[in-house]
Amino acid sequence: MRKAALLLSLLTLVPAAAAAKTPVVVELYTAQGCGTCGEANAYVAKLAERPGTLVLTFPVDYWDYLGWSDTFAKPEFADRQKAYVAKLSLREPYTPQVVVDGRVQATGIKTDHVDKLVKEAARSPHDPPDIRFVSGGKRIDVGSGKAPKGGAEVWLVRYDPREQDVSVKSGDNKGQTLVQKNVVREVRRLGAWKGRPAAFKLPAAAEDGLKTVILVQGAHGGRILGVAQQKK
Repeated sequence: MRKAALLLSLLTLVPAAAAAKTPVVVELYTAQGCGTCGEANAYVAKLAERPGTLVLTFPVDYWDYLGWSDTFAKPEFADRQKAYVAKLSLREPYTPQVVVDGRVQATGIKTDHVDKLVKEAARSPHDPPDIRFVSGGKRIDVGSGKAPKGGAEVWLVRYDPREQDVSVKSGDNKGQTLVQKNVVREVRRLGAWKGRPAAFKLPAAAEDGLKTVILVQGAHGGRILGVAQQKK
Protein backbone atom coordinates (compact mmCIF):
# COMPACT_ATOMS: atom_id res chain seq x y z
CA MET A 1 0.00 0.00 0.00
CA ARG A 2 2.83 2.39 0.91
CA LYS A 3 4.63 1.56 -2.34
CA ALA A 4 1.49 2.32 -4.31
CA ALA A 5 1.12 5.66 -2.56
CA LEU A 6 4.76 6.53 -3.29
CA LEU A 7 4.34 5.67 -6.97
CA LEU A 8 1.20 7.80 -7.16
CA SER A 9 3.10 10.69 -5.57
CA LEU A 10 5.90 10.39 -8.10
CA LEU A 11 3.54 10.24 -11.06
CA THR A 12 1.45 13.21 -9.99
CA LEU A 13 4.06 15.80 -9.10
CA VAL A 14 2.70 19.33 -9.02
CA PRO A 15 2.49 20.61 -12.64
CA ALA A 16 3.49 24.10 -11.49
CA ALA A 17 6.93 22.74 -10.65
CA ALA A 18 7.51 21.93 -14.30
CA ALA A 19 6.26 25.36 -15.34
CA ALA A 20 8.70 27.18 -13.05
CA LYS A 21 11.68 28.48 -14.98
CA THR A 22 14.84 26.51 -14.36
CA PRO A 23 17.61 28.77 -13.01
CA VAL A 24 20.92 29.01 -14.79
CA VAL A 25 23.50 27.17 -12.69
CA VAL A 26 26.86 28.92 -12.54
CA GLU A 27 29.65 26.92 -10.90
CA LEU A 28 32.83 28.74 -9.95
CA TYR A 29 35.95 26.67 -9.26
CA THR A 30 38.27 28.86 -7.25
CA ALA A 31 40.97 28.81 -4.59
CA GLN A 32 42.07 31.25 -1.92
CA GLY A 33 45.67 30.55 -2.95
CA CYS A 34 45.01 31.42 -6.60
CA GLY A 35 46.43 34.84 -7.42
CA THR A 36 43.91 35.55 -10.22
CA CYS A 37 40.75 34.36 -8.47
CA GLY A 38 39.81 37.51 -6.56
CA GLU A 39 38.11 39.21 -9.51
CA ALA A 40 36.13 36.08 -10.38
CA ASN A 41 35.02 35.69 -6.75
CA ALA A 42 33.76 39.28 -6.67
CA TYR A 43 32.01 38.89 -10.03
CA VAL A 44 30.04 35.77 -9.10
CA ALA A 45 29.14 37.29 -5.73
CA LYS A 46 27.29 40.00 -7.66
CA LEU A 47 25.97 37.48 -10.19
CA ALA A 48 24.40 35.53 -7.33
CA GLU A 49 21.98 38.42 -6.80
CA ARG A 50 20.67 38.21 -10.37
CA PRO A 51 17.16 36.66 -10.59
CA GLY A 52 17.10 33.31 -12.35
CA THR A 53 20.73 32.55 -11.58
CA LEU A 54 22.06 30.02 -9.07
CA VAL A 55 25.73 30.53 -8.23
CA LEU A 56 27.66 27.71 -6.54
CA THR A 57 31.24 28.35 -5.43
CA PHE A 58 33.44 25.24 -5.28
CA PRO A 59 36.82 25.90 -3.58
CA VAL A 60 39.55 23.47 -4.64
CA ASP A 61 42.70 22.45 -2.82
CA TYR A 62 45.31 21.89 -5.53
CA TRP A 63 46.90 25.32 -5.02
CA ASP A 64 47.48 24.76 -1.31
CA TYR A 65 51.13 23.94 -1.97
CA LEU A 66 51.76 27.62 -2.79
CA GLY A 67 51.66 28.42 0.91
CA TRP A 68 48.02 28.90 1.90
CA SER A 69 45.57 26.09 2.65
CA ASP A 70 42.11 27.01 1.38
CA THR A 71 39.78 27.16 4.38
CA PHE A 72 36.74 25.83 2.46
CA ALA A 73 38.23 23.39 -0.07
CA LYS A 74 37.32 19.71 -0.16
CA PRO A 75 38.74 16.95 -2.41
CA GLU A 76 35.29 16.09 -3.77
CA PHE A 77 35.01 19.60 -5.24
CA ALA A 78 38.14 19.03 -7.31
CA ASP A 79 36.74 15.62 -8.32
CA ARG A 80 33.62 17.33 -9.65
CA GLN A 81 35.74 19.75 -11.64
CA LYS A 82 37.78 16.89 -13.10
CA ALA A 83 34.58 15.35 -14.46
CA TYR A 84 33.98 18.57 -16.38
CA VAL A 85 37.57 18.57 -17.64
CA ALA A 86 36.96 15.17 -19.21
CA LYS A 87 33.46 15.94 -20.50
CA LEU A 88 34.43 19.30 -22.02
CA SER A 89 37.68 17.92 -23.50
CA LEU A 90 39.96 20.25 -21.55
CA ARG A 91 43.63 19.54 -20.95
CA GLU A 92 43.59 20.04 -17.19
CA PRO A 93 41.65 21.71 -14.36
CA TYR A 94 42.36 25.36 -13.64
CA THR A 95 41.15 28.30 -11.58
CA PRO A 96 39.21 30.46 -11.76
CA GLN A 97 36.93 28.37 -13.97
CA VAL A 98 33.21 28.98 -14.53
CA VAL A 99 30.93 26.20 -15.78
CA VAL A 100 27.45 27.23 -16.93
CA ASP A 101 24.63 24.66 -16.74
CA GLY A 102 27.19 21.88 -17.13
CA ARG A 103 27.29 22.73 -20.84
CA VAL A 104 29.97 25.37 -21.45
CA GLN A 105 32.91 26.83 -19.57
CA ALA A 106 35.12 29.90 -19.51
CA THR A 107 37.86 31.42 -17.44
CA GLY A 108 36.40 33.38 -14.57
CA ILE A 109 38.48 36.48 -15.26
CA LYS A 110 36.75 36.99 -18.63
CA THR A 111 33.62 38.31 -16.98
CA ASP A 112 32.10 39.67 -20.19
CA HIS A 113 32.36 36.22 -21.77
CA VAL A 114 30.86 34.56 -18.71
CA ASP A 115 28.02 37.07 -18.70
CA LYS A 116 27.29 36.26 -22.36
CA LEU A 117 27.22 32.52 -21.61
CA VAL A 118 24.82 33.05 -18.70
CA LYS A 119 22.45 35.14 -20.84
CA GLU A 120 22.54 32.56 -23.63
CA ALA A 121 21.78 29.78 -21.13
CA ALA A 122 18.82 31.74 -19.77
CA ARG A 123 17.34 31.91 -23.29
CA SER A 124 17.92 28.23 -24.02
CA PRO A 125 14.89 25.89 -23.90
CA HIS A 126 14.60 23.56 -20.92
CA ASP A 127 12.40 20.53 -20.40
CA PRO A 128 13.28 19.52 -16.82
CA PRO A 129 11.76 16.62 -14.92
CA ASP A 130 9.53 17.54 -12.01
CA ILE A 131 11.54 17.66 -8.78
CA ARG A 132 9.90 17.96 -5.38
CA PHE A 133 10.98 17.89 -1.74
CA VAL A 134 8.65 15.74 0.34
CA SER A 135 8.41 14.26 3.85
CA GLY A 136 9.56 17.48 5.44
CA GLY A 137 12.63 17.67 3.24
CA LYS A 138 13.78 14.16 4.05
CA ARG A 139 13.15 12.84 0.54
CA ILE A 140 13.36 14.12 -3.01
CA ASP A 141 11.05 12.86 -5.77
CA VAL A 142 12.13 13.13 -9.40
CA GLY A 143 9.43 12.59 -12.01
CA SER A 144 9.61 11.22 -15.53
CA GLY A 145 11.41 12.90 -18.41
CA LYS A 146 13.88 12.44 -21.20
CA ALA A 147 17.21 11.20 -19.92
CA PRO A 148 20.36 11.83 -21.99
CA LYS A 149 22.38 9.06 -23.55
CA GLY A 150 24.30 7.38 -20.74
CA GLY A 151 21.68 8.34 -18.17
CA ALA A 152 21.72 11.01 -15.53
CA GLU A 153 22.58 11.49 -11.88
CA VAL A 154 20.86 13.17 -8.97
CA TRP A 155 23.15 15.38 -6.88
CA LEU A 156 22.67 16.98 -3.48
CA VAL A 157 24.45 20.31 -3.01
CA ARG A 158 24.42 22.32 0.21
CA TYR A 159 25.91 25.80 0.30
CA ASP A 160 26.33 28.75 2.63
CA PRO A 161 24.40 31.71 1.17
CA ARG A 162 26.34 34.34 3.11
CA GLU A 163 28.95 36.62 1.61
CA GLN A 164 32.16 35.88 3.48
CA ASP A 165 35.43 37.81 3.71
CA VAL A 166 38.53 35.65 3.97
CA SER A 167 41.82 37.23 5.09
CA VAL A 168 44.69 35.38 3.43
CA LYS A 169 47.86 35.39 5.52
CA SER A 170 50.34 33.65 3.21
CA GLY A 171 50.89 32.54 -0.37
CA ASP A 172 50.18 34.48 -3.56
CA ASN A 173 47.31 36.43 -1.99
CA LYS A 174 49.07 37.29 1.27
CA GLY A 175 47.57 40.37 2.87
CA GLN A 176 44.46 40.35 0.70
CA THR A 177 40.84 39.89 1.77
CA LEU A 178 38.87 37.74 -0.64
CA VAL A 179 35.09 37.84 -0.99
CA GLN A 180 33.33 34.49 -1.37
CA LYS A 181 29.60 33.86 -1.65
CA ASN A 182 27.45 30.73 -1.92
CA VAL A 183 30.35 28.54 -0.86
CA VAL A 184 29.48 24.86 -1.23
CA ARG A 185 29.94 22.86 1.94
CA GLU A 186 28.63 19.48 0.77
CA VAL A 187 28.14 17.74 -2.57
CA ARG A 188 26.89 14.18 -2.78
CA ARG A 189 25.65 11.88 -5.55
CA LEU A 190 22.28 10.46 -4.47
CA GLY A 191 21.86 7.99 -7.31
CA ALA A 192 21.04 7.44 -10.96
CA TRP A 193 18.03 8.72 -12.89
CA LYS A 194 17.03 7.00 -16.14
CA GLY A 195 13.98 9.00 -17.07
CA ARG A 196 11.52 7.14 -14.87
CA PRO A 197 10.07 8.40 -11.56
CA ALA A 198 12.46 7.82 -8.66
CA ALA A 199 12.76 8.78 -4.99
CA PHE A 200 15.91 9.52 -2.99
CA LYS A 201 16.46 9.95 0.73
CA LEU A 202 18.17 13.14 1.84
CA PRO A 203 20.75 13.02 4.64
CA ALA A 204 20.60 15.60 7.39
CA ALA A 205 22.79 18.67 6.91
CA ALA A 206 26.09 18.61 8.80
CA GLU A 207 25.96 22.39 9.40
CA ASP A 208 23.24 24.89 10.28
CA GLY A 209 22.28 27.71 7.96
CA LEU A 210 22.96 25.91 4.67
CA LYS A 211 20.69 25.97 1.63
CA THR A 212 19.88 22.72 -0.15
CA VAL A 213 19.81 22.27 -3.93
CA ILE A 214 19.08 19.20 -6.03
CA LEU A 215 20.65 18.90 -9.48
CA VAL A 216 19.57 16.35 -12.07
CA GLN A 217 22.54 16.15 -14.39
CA GLY A 218 23.90 14.07 -17.23
CA ALA A 219 26.23 11.38 -15.96
CA HIS A 220 29.92 12.11 -15.39
CA GLY A 221 29.82 15.89 -15.64
CA GLY A 222 27.06 16.23 -18.23
CA ARG A 223 24.59 19.04 -18.78
CA ILE A 224 22.27 20.05 -15.97
CA LEU A 225 18.70 18.97 -16.75
CA GLY A 226 16.78 20.19 -13.72
CA VAL A 227 17.19 22.14 -10.50
CA ALA A 228 15.21 22.28 -7.27
CA GLN A 229 15.93 24.55 -4.31
CA GLN A 230 14.50 23.74 -0.93
CA LYS A 231 12.51 26.60 0.54
CA LYS A 232 12.65 27.13 4.30
